[in-house]
Amino acid sequence: MKFIVSSTYLLKQLQVLGGVINNSNTLPILDNFLFELNDSKLTVSASDLETTMSSIIDVESTSVGSIALPARLLLDTLKTFPEQPLTFVVEDNNTVEISSNHGKYALAYVDGNEFPKAVALEDPSTTTVMGDILATAISKTIFAAGNDDLRPVMSGVFFQFSTEGLTFVATDAHKLVKYTREDVTANQVAEFIMPKKPLNLLKGILAGNDDAVTIEYNDSNAKFTFENSVLVCRLIDGKYPNYEAVIPKENPNKLTIDRNQFLNSVKRVSIFSNKTTHQIRLKIAGAELNISAEDIDYSNKAEERLTCDYQGDDMQIGFNSRFLTEMLNNLGASEVQLEMSLPNRAGILTPIDGLDEGERVTMLVMPVMLNN
Repeated sequence: MKFIVSSTYLLKQLQVLGGVINNSNTLPILDNFLFELNDSKLTVSASDLETTMSSIIDVESTSVGSIALPARLLLDTLKTFPEQPLTFVVEDNNTVEISSNHGKYALAYVDGNEFPKAVALEDPSTTTVMGDILATAISKTIFAAGNDDLRPVMSGVFFQFSTEGLTFVATDAHKLVKYTREDVTANQVAEFIMPKKPLNLLKGILAGNDDAVTIEYNDSNAKFTFENSVLVCRLIDGKYPNYEAVIPKENPNKLTIDRNQFLNSVKRVSIFSNKTTHQIRLKIAGAELNISAEDIDYSNKAEERLTCDYQGDDMQIGFNSRFLTEMLNNLGASEVQLEMSLPNRAGILTPIDGLDEGERVTMLVMPVMLNN
C-alpha cells in the first residue's frame, strides 16, 4: 500500500477530524486515524464511539488497503512541514514510512480492521439544509445548552423538523434560545436531540459554506453528509422538555434599545456585581433605563442611565448579567427588544433587525430575585 499526498492538504483535513478524538480514550485504537485507501481515494476516519467522522482525500495511488495511524504523532509531524508532496509506504515490519523532500519518518501502524465501524442508519428520514444555515442555527443556540450530566436532554440542541420549517432549541433552565427557519422545510415531522460535540465540529466546518448538507436521522443516530465528509453521531436519548410552556405569552412591557449600548453598559456595570450571583438590576421608567449592580460585601456599586423606547408600567427586574451578556453577544442586530410581564417572570429578548427573510430568534432569560 502506497500513496502520495500534499502535506498541507492532508494536515487541513486531519485537523478537522482530530476534533473528534478524545484526550483520554478507553480503547487505545481510538487514538488513531483510520486510513482506507481505494486507488486515488483515501478515506480518513476518526471516532470516539459516539461520533465518527470521515473525509475523502484525493491522493496519487493505485493500491488498496486499510491501516490505523497514531493521530497525535501524525498531526505534530505534519504541522512542521512546508507545502510539499509526502509519500506514504506501508513496510513489512508493521511500520509506515513517510518520505518528505528532506527526510524519512517511520510510524508503527495498527491493522485497520480493528477500528470500530460507523453505525449504518436503518430506515432514516432525510432533509437537506444549506451548510451556512445549519452553522448559523448551531452557533445561535449551542451557547444556551446546559452542562448538567444529571439532565442529559438539556445538554444538547433540540432539532424540530416539519413541513412548515425547522426549529432549533437549547436551554439550561436559566436561559433558552429558540431559532426558527421558515425558508427551509423538511418533508416530514421529526424531533431529535443532538449532542454538543458533533455540533461544535459541524459549526466549525460549515461556517460560510454554501454546499448542501444532507441530514439523515432515525431514533438513535444522525448522519450529516456534505462535500467529501460524513459525520455520524449517536443522539441524546430522552424527551425534550416542553419549552413552549415556559415562554410567557402575555408581555405588556416592551423595551427597545440599541444592542451595543445595552451590551456595553451591562458589561461595565456587571464588573461591580456580586461575584456569585452576577446580579444586575434594571429599573425602567418612562424613556429611561437605569442599570445598576452592587456588591455589598466589598461596598462596590455602579449605576448607568440609558435612554430607551419603553411601553409599559414602571418596573424593576433583576437578571444574571452573564446570561444577558451571552445573549446580547449572540444577536447580530443593531436594536433589540426586551419584553417583560412581571419581575418574577422570564424576559424575552428578540432582535428587531439583522435577520434574513424567514429567520426568527427568541431568547428567554429567567430573572433573579431582587433583594431591596
